Amino acid sequence: MRSRPEMTLQVAVVVLLGALATGLNICAVAVASASASAPDPASCLELVRATVANEVAANNSTAKHMFRDRKQTAQGSQIRLYVETRDAMAGITVAYNDKPLAPRDMQGEEHRLAGLAGNAEQLRRKHLQEQENAERSMRIVKALPDSFLYQYDGEETEAAGAGDPGRQLLRLKFRPNPAYQPPTHAEQVLVGMDGFLVIDPVAHRIVRMDGTLFKEVAFGWGILGHLDKGGRFLVEQRDVGNGCWEVSHMFLSFTGKILLFKSIAMKSDEVFSDFRPVPDDTTFAQGVEILKAEEVKLAQNHGAETATSDTKSH
Repeated sequence: MRSRPEMTLQVAVVVLLGALATGLNICAVAVASASASAPDPASCLELVRATVANEVAANNSTAKHMFRDRKQTAQGSQIRLYVETRDAMAGITVAYNDKPLAPRDMQGEEHRLAGLAGNAEQLRRKHLQEQENAERSMRIVKALPDSFLYQYDGEETEAAGAGDPGRQLLRLKFRPNPAYQPPTHAEQVLVGMDGFLVIDPVAHRIVRMDGTLFKEVAFGWGILGHLDKGGRFLVEQRDVGNGCWEVSHMFLSFTGKILLFKSIAMKSDEVFSDFRPVPDDTTFAQGVEILKAEEVKLAQNHGAETATSDTKSH
């Protein structure tokens, strides 16, 4: 899965199952029949291994979308529009605290994008940084079979907007594998985390991953810093059309310290919506034009809504 913009931790959502492995067959039967016996931990682990193999392969998808991101933090809310392009992610802020940007601020956003589009070196560095973020996320994905122990934990019904409403979903509980040794800092957070995976066994995807730190987690042998007990992340994804699944919701809440003295506090709630496909070969410059056209539409709609509200008030 491609990395979402501005992810502060590399614990992004993990997707599920392209190949029907033995473990998948067992778990799918358990969902379909109430009389079936629950899959044992070994079968669930095979399910996760098949999932990871599929996710690594799916990460090479060239499908691209434009979408809307509403991020809520302690400082307020921000709405941004994004377009995935072959060069890098193009994004523009359109509202703060649900109020459209002033014309001067919007001109600043457009000027920033124009500067990026016209600077090949900056664009190359941006693309490289996005690739590095995606690679760190992929290391987390690849670690899932070895870093956790899995246990069947029942079923639940898929909600509206998450693929196929009413479909039965499979829930797996996970906890750290005591034999796992994180190879890099990116995987270190996994050793103190437990939680749940909610899987759509028909679409072969994870609908939700919910993890909580049950103990303090140090990274860099405690010299670089630590994350406090009680930190939580929640990531959800859904089918956005044509078999493409994208992150639709991400909640992060972590506190800790970096370099022993600098406190960190990360809390944000992001909703990604309004996914629309764009051509696979879209350039950054073309992505900028798509964003500008969309911003004009939003401004016109806001103007019409304001006029209607003023008319009703009189």
